[in-house]
Amino acid sequence: MVLLPVLATIFFYLTPNQWQDYTLLQFFSQGLAYLGLVLWIGLNTHIVRRFGLEPEKLLTGAAWGIAVGLLLGAINLFVILKIIPWLGIDITFLRRTPHARIPFWLMMPLFIVLIACFVEINFRGFLLGRLLALGLPSTLAIAASAVLFAFDPFMVATFKHLHWIAVWDGLVWGLLWVRLRNLYATIAAHAVEVIVMYSVVRAVLN
Repeated sequence: MVLLPVLATIFFYLTPNQWQDYTLLQFFSQGLAYLGLVLWIGLNTHIVRRFGLEPEKLLTGAAWGIAVGLLLGAINLFVILKIIPWLGIDITFLRRTPHARIPFWLMMPLFIVLIACFVEINFRGFLLGRLLALGLPSTLAIAASAVLFAFDPFMVATFKHLHWIAVWDGLVWGLLWVRLRNLYATIAAHAVEVIVMYSVVRAVLN
């Protein structure tokens, strides 16, 4: 089941360029990933423990996640607002992304937290967890899940040349999950980082 989104992502990049502009096709690999996740949940037990979502892990996960999220947020803001423009690369397209069009009060923090929950359950809890279960070494599994995350078709279509930032995000979040087996940590890290980046970049560009 975990191979479904992997193959769907590869298939997307093999399709003609004009097909890749269709939103439905961009979400195809994510749809298969969530389908695989739902099927896997239906066939297995102890899902909460396997994901690392036991209630007693919440505070530890939140503490780690907030710290990592603030650090990554600061690093990525420096890259996006200083290094990328210094290289002469456009970032003003961020004003036109779907996220930028959603009202600020709705994105902050409700949508960001919901997106972080779904993405981390999918890419770290399910995808990375199943790659490890298949016997892949942790370094290879973390790298594979990070690349699949960064090259998710919707991610690439939305964030264009900036989607590469998601590679090191995925590596850090994957390492965090493997070390702690605590999905609260990666959810918090993801949400805090995006909250920091979204609020600052939106304020700067507007």
